[in-house]
Amino acid sequence: MQQYSTDSTPVAEPFNGSARRNSLLDSVRGISLLGILLLNISGFGLPKAAYLNPAYAGLPSLSDGVVWSLLSIFAQGTFLSMFAILFGGGLELLQKRGRRWNVIRLFWLGVIGFIHSVFMWDGDILLSYGITGLGAVMLIHGATSGDNLLRTGIVLFSIGIALLLCLGLLTGIDGQANSFWTPTAAELDAEAQWKLAGGIQAWSARFSMTLMIQLAIIIQYGWELVGLMLIGAVLMRNGWLKGNAEISTYRRQGWMLFGLSLLIHLPVAALQWWSDWRFDWANYYLQVPKDLAAVLQGLGYMALWYGYGQRIQLSQISKYLASVGRMTLSNYLLQTVVCTTLFYHLGWYQQLDRLSLLALVPLIWCINIVFSVLWLRWFTLGPVEWLWRLLSGKPPATKQPTI
Repeated sequence: MQQYSTDSTPVAEPFNGSARRNSLLDSVRGISLLGILLLNISGFGLPKAAYLNPAYAGLPSLSDGVVWSLLSIFAQGTFLSMFAILFGGGLELLQKRGRRWNVIRLFWLGVIGFIHSVFMWDGDILLSYGITGLGAVMLIHGATSGDNLLRTGIVLFSIGIALLLCLGLLTGIDGQANSFWTPTAAELDAEAQWKLAGGIQAWSARFSMTLMIQLAIIIQYGWELVGLMLIGAVLMRNGWLKGNAEISTYRRQGWMLFGLSLLIHLPVAALQWWSDWRFDWANYYLQVPKDLAAVLQGLGYMALWYGYGQRIQLSQISKYLASVGRMTLSNYLLQTVVCTTLFYHLGWYQQLDRLSLLALVPLIWCINIVFSVLWLRWFTLGPVEWLWRLLSGKPPATKQPTI
């Protein structure tokens, strides 16, 4: 891997390089968190089958199909991949605090995720990150070099892709779907009932779904997640995630990666329409190239932000994004609070189509931004970040360099 140095980075703002890099990292975290809501909004407002299958209740309307396809091409999996890469980069930064403290942090992240998944929303990712992060920490701590860590990350991600293909082959050649992909009317009614009613019934349903999700993480998707975290650790270690490359390099890489992702996404989207979102094709065979394209696109978005976003590092936009990024955990849970209130407590569940759901996203982004900016005027940590640090204990001191 090419090593980047801070000396190669043009000075775009009148403040030190460390502050600029922290602002860049925080802002790209904010972008990834806000971007995830583009897909999660359908997970709140529609049945769980709608997240991956727009034809879960028959062929979608033209509006639903177009919105779903655009999100599939430009967002689905992309911001989750960015999030995993940035999470791995954070693990690399914190490894100097010691493996034991990182393990404790990930344990409590998993606890927070479990509570979120069972008692608030079944689309939680925190528990999965807590579990897979443990494996990533061990591998990062034991890596002898960045090259070895990169190879390990690529191998693990490739294993996850291969397992996804194998699962598709195991479904058989008839492509017969199940209730996860095309639920019956009775199953949709039952899902709506427990989501809107809440209480023990909802907790029980979410607990079962949480167990199934973690089983899927262990069997297949966790391999991809750990691989992406290791790649993120390498990109942090060599300085790419810190913004240490030439601005021209980021721009060139960004457009190249984004272009490659479109070369994969566009024919995949066409094939999804052609197959009428058949279960084996859409959920497995076509998901394989989509997962690869999502990583390329996520890296492309980050590179483009590093290449062009540095021009607006003193603008309000960048400050807002950085504020959201500094409170990623709190803002992720805040999105759940807002969306569950709208869809489950106020009864908006299944009342809006995809385009209408998408129109709500900027309003929720504004809530995230306003909350972050106001909170950080008085506190240095988000509320859930503060609780997480309290539960994890005081981090061990790091050895200061001798001058």
